[in-house]
Amino acid sequence: MSRRRSALRFLGRALTVGCAVTALAAGSAGAACPGADPAVGDAPAAEVAPLAVPAPSNSDLEVIRLDPDAVAPEGMVTLHAFIANRGPDRTASPFTVVVTLPEGVTPREPFYPENCTAFQNGHRVRCQFPPGLPSLESATALIPLKVGADVPYGELHGGYVAISSADDPNSENNKLPFTMNIVEPPDSF
Repeated sequence: MSRRRSALRFLGRALTVGCAVTALAAGSAGAACPGADPAVGDAPAAEVAPLAVPAPSNSDLEVIRLDPDAVAPEGMVTLHAFIANRGPDRTASPFTVVVTLPEGVTPREPFYPENCTAFQNGHRVRCQFPPGLPSLESATALIPLKVGADVPYGELHGGYVAISSADDPNSENNKLPFTMNIVEPPDSF
């Protein structure tokens, strides 16, 4: 079977299930989905099992502060956005890490995980992590950063790491700032 035909069959099945779930939600137990693929079956919507959605766990996700290494203007450094699961449960839902960068700092690919994307004109980076982070384990997003030529020496504030998850009942530890130490470049020989 060709790749295109496989994709079309999958799409047909997905649309049929989506239509059946919509009919169930609307309360039309005998509703049929127009244009349904006969290969999938002609069962009325009432015979389609509802999709199982896992219940959120009790996972206290926490941002752990890790300031990046010192860096000179026009230099590169990697920010480690470190997230710990304080438990007591393994995460049952995906979670999102958002890194906000201070003025004069821009993100540079490649990011880790690969699904991280820059947004708001490069002022922020968003990373998605899948469910399943065990209790008392951690996850880290790695964001390479480029410091602008006009950033002055000293401490640079305004950056922070934030986390959000349907599993996390404690939002008090979900956002922390980080400080960048901007230093003179080493003498060249």
